[in-house]
Amino acid sequence: MKDKIFGVLQRVGRSFMLPIAVLPVAGLFLGIGSSLTNTTMLKTYNLMGILGPGTIAYNILSVLSEAGSIIFGNLPIIFAMSVAIGMAKKEKEVAALSGAIAFFVMHASIGKMITVMGGAEKLLAGSTANVVGISSLQMGVFGGIIVGLGVALLHNRYYTIELPQVLSFFGGTRFVPIISSIVFLIVGILMYYIWPPIQVLMNKLGDLIAGSGYIGTLFYGIIERALIPFGLHHVFYTPLWQTSLGGTMMIDGTLVEGAQNIFFAQLGSPSTTAFSVDATRFMTGKFPFMIFGLPGAALAMYKTSRLEKRQVVGALLFSAALTAVITGITEPIEFTFIFVAPIFYAIHCILAGISFMLMHILHVTVGMTFSGGLIDLLLFGIIQGNDKTNWVWIIVVGAVYFFVYYLLFSALIKKFDWKTPGREPDSEEPKLYRRADVAAAKAAASGENVDTNPLFKYEEAPLITSGLGGKKNISDVDCCATRLRITVHDASKVNDAVLKASGAAGIIKKGNGIQIIYGPKVTVIKSRLEDYLHDPISDKEITDNEIIENKKETVKETNKEDIKKEEKKESSASDYKVYAPIKGRIIKLESVKDEAFSSGAMGKGVAIEPAEGKVYAPFDGIIETAFPTKHAIGLTSDSGIELLIHVGMDTVKLGGTHFISHIEEGQKIKKGDLLLEFNPERIREEGYPTITPIIVTNSDDYSDVAENYSSPVDIGDNLLDIKK
Repeated sequence: MKDKIFGVLQRVGRSFMLPIAVLPVAGLFLGIGSSLTNTTMLKTYNLMGILGPGTIAYNILSVLSEAGSIIFGNLPIIFAMSVAIGMAKKEKEVAALSGAIAFFVMHASIGKMITVMGGAEKLLAGSTANVVGISSLQMGVFGGIIVGLGVALLHNRYYTIELPQVLSFFGGTRFVPIISSIVFLIVGILMYYIWPPIQVLMNKLGDLIAGSGYIGTLFYGIIERALIPFGLHHVFYTPLWQTSLGGTMMIDGTLVEGAQNIFFAQLGSPSTTAFSVDATRFMTGKFPFMIFGLPGAALAMYKTSRLEKRQVVGALLFSAALTAVITGITEPIEFTFIFVAPIFYAIHCILAGISFMLMHILHVTVGMTFSGGLIDLLLFGIIQGNDKTNWVWIIVVGAVYFFVYYLLFSALIKKFDWKTPGREPDSEEPKLYRRADVAAAKAAASGENVDTNPLFKYEEAPLITSGLGGKKNISDVDCCATRLRITVHDASKVNDAVLKASGAAGIIKKGNGIQIIYGPKVTVIKSRLEDYLHDPISDKEITDNEIIENKKETVKETNKEDIKKEEKKESSASDYKVYAPIKGRIIKLESVKDEAFSSGAMGKGVAIEPAEGKVYAPFDGIIETAFPTKHAIGLTSDSGIELLIHVGMDTVKLGGTHFISHIEEGQKIKKGDLLLEFNPERIREEGYPTITPIIVTNSDDYSDVAENYSSPVDIGDNLLDIKK
């Protein structure tokens, strides 16, 4: 039950990301336009002659302000469409249209009910509002969320409906906006009676939250950060930012609901002398730990890293810290905490809560679009002036936070020897997020042939699909700022090792909801994954991947079974052999510094440190999977042995750079055929170990997988004896 609830909340949370992602742009438009047309501010900075009313600049900035304002003013319908898109399984464009239609119908119904029942004066003061030109109830974004959830439910149930022949034209997706209109006509009538009591309750809850004081702000900050790993923080703060739960205020004769809406209304009001701390208490606390605290933690990780790895670590951490400072996107650093040592993140959550409380106590009133970075601080704090915002305290508290994070995290890393970036084993490379796109672009710019496989254009998508248990196991695909959010039918089919090989920084599972952390490039990854899943090539690819990664018990080709029977007759010991595909030095598999291989989770086998950059066929058989990144090959012998040859550690990040493939999926191979070429020196220069695991992925089908070699090994030497 808990897993089901979490899955639903996760999908709701991710559906919020689409409208929330628009807020930074809208906030910039509104912030720049409103700030630089506010006569009070213009007089303060003596800019009336340059930017005052009547000037060309004033007119342009007024347009900019209106462009931002229209987005915030119409968030309810934006939420209605976005939630419908996010919750719909397929035919999302139909869900979006149906969401808009249902929204209009519901509010039109409410508006007519208000008129029929005696007008707005019969209702509680301030309970009505103009919604997309309709006089309706003040439902805020809750109205949009209700519509979006309802339409998505109807859409998922009816988008494939078949009607009787005479009505068949209206079947399928055409039925969705029809049924949505009918249902929300009724919902609108019911809402006239249902929503006013709910509004009263929300107002009382808002008063209770406002009265919670500094302790309430402390717990808000802790909870908001604590929900980040689960992707539910948007569900938590959005009602406070956009509805009466976050407070109400009369501004220039208009009742405004929601903390963020109050701030932006004050931002555009010439009568504002100071922003409301009751609104900004849900926002301002992010600035000290995002701009100062987390960079301090990044410096701690850098200073405690090993000297030989500092160059790589420094580049990764500097990029992540700079992203946090400028944009407020902090998850690359935060998820490093989670996966290295959860206590890190627990401490971080407490410090975040204290930051929110301190900003409340010090009466700091800097608002934001959706994240507390330098851009928001400059626009909504510094430019507004210290008299309005008390923004100077952010610098003071932030400086303290920098040293607290640095000193505390340095001490903890050293004391407990936590494997933060730069402190991991030699075979592992420091990482916060993947760089496959950059590597692929570099390869293309240098003139290397990186498109020898038709799957290459999809990059990591085939590997992700395989790791999720195949195309048929994927129910829904979406993403937030840094995470791929997937709903699967059967969570037991998800393979963490394969997902890690795709470049994932971390994986979170809860029920059938899977979150895979890739960093800021996740939207690009999501698009490639969706394109790949819509390509018919994905049908065959997933079958092949399932054969390799999920260790199918049978070989589908009947001729393979016949050959296996013949070989079994010819071999008195019922043995099969795998010959060395690479020349080099033998390494025990358990010595490989990657748990996915060393633990035997993927199967038994050995590893080879290559002496040259060539991979040959270890037996007669077929190429089951030619990975688009060329770093790995999946093969099946004529006798049914399923083998994975994985060149190097984390080399999937190279995106095919320094590799030349001579194979394609389905290709028949003979022992000794050249399969792959790679440049070991260049790969090592890029910082990736070239240790190559050779894994029998269907080891469970055999009584024994025995090592039969001496080191060093040459091409064609007997490497493994496999007993039936």
